Amino acid sequence: MMQIFRHIPATLQAPCVLAIGNFDGIHLGHQVLLQKLMQTAQERGLNSAVMTFEPHPRELFTPEKAPARLCSLREKLEYFSSAGVDRVYVCAFNRRFAKVTVNDFMQRILRQSLNAQVILVGEDFRFGAQRAGSTQDFMQAGFNLMKMPQVDLDGDRVSSTRVRSALANGELDKAAQLLGRPYSISGKVVYGAQLGRQLGFPTANVHMRHERPALTGVYAVKLDGLNAVANLGVRPTIAGVPKLSLEVHVLDFNENLYGKHVHVEFFHKIRDEMKFDGLDALKARIAKDVEIARSFFISRG
Repeated sequence: MMQIFRHIPATLQAPCVLAIGNFDGIHLGHQVLLQKLMQTAQERGLNSAVMTFEPHPRELFTPEKAPARLCSLREKLEYFSSAGVDRVYVCAFNRRFAKVTVNDFMQRILRQSLNAQVILVGEDFRFGAQRAGSTQDFMQAGFNLMKMPQVDLDGDRVSSTRVRSALANGELDKAAQLLGRPYSISGKVVYGAQLGRQLGFPTANVHMRHERPALTGVYAVKLDGLNAVANLGVRPTIAGVPKLSLEVHVLDFNENLYGKHVHVEFFHKIRDEMKFDGLDALKARIAKDVEIARSFFISRG
């Protein structure tokens, strides 16, 4: 079972192979790094470990300019667990951590605590206060370092930025190529205002763990493999304080999902969010969205 550490242990850990990064979205480039991590750990008979950061550093320093989140911490941890990682160190990225020097990060954290025998990072990895450290510092300090080369797709580097751009532009197939799987959001189904049920389209309200998603609008989706249509946004037709919500209407389904943790995969953008002149217009548009989603899945077999 994977161990999760929410702090840097005060005592020396069992030796490990350590991959370091933000891993937002866990795209093809991240997956290659994780595959190399598991292979190296197995070959050397060491524990496999991942260090990641929460929140994203830019959310601390420039929250208004921080990139949209591709995945929550829980979603990252689920992927690490499925990959077979032994240990994950979740570093709370706060102002104190941001002041850790390059040498302190390498010696106190990586050597004296995590006991990292091999380190895997992307070739452009930076670390330490003011992002002053680079892969060159690891090598000068005598670390066994593996710099992972960039992974390309269609002649350009696979990156979280490219995934965000594809999602923002409604290019769901492109995002799936970059991720190696359909883009998804997971969360617990919670009680909502029951408006969808009143309109004849009951929805599962999926709790969002972050307020800045990489995409908004109405989509053909699958909820745990079931064909569905989803609205991700602030529901502009409904009066009151705008609040981000992910509402999913599962086609031809009438079971209770409250309290369940579900995965919603996004396959096709139907339209942007719109404000309608009353609930009757909204209901008519939802009916059309449902038919578009149904036709999409029929066309995809």
